[in-house]
Amino acid sequence: MLTLSAATVIYCVVVGAVFLGLWLWYDRRDHQRFEQERRKSTFHCIRCDALYTASSSQSLARCPKCGHENGRLRF
Repeated sequence: MLTLSAATVIYCVVVGAVFLGLWLWYDRRDHQRFEQERRKSTFHCIRCDALYTASSSQSLARCPKCGHENGRLRF
């Protein structure tokens, strides 16, 4: 049978491991979402004045509203 102090230590270790696991899982998930969003380029349609994003590998993209092909914005 476990003593009260040993059971308390085991409980604290299990709770700490659960919190550490959740922290690592959410950190990795948020980092992946950030990287996906960061790798997009912004485009501005000169025909309908809309702003939209597309993957960064494209230098030209069609506007989702009017279909006009626009170049990537450069800052």
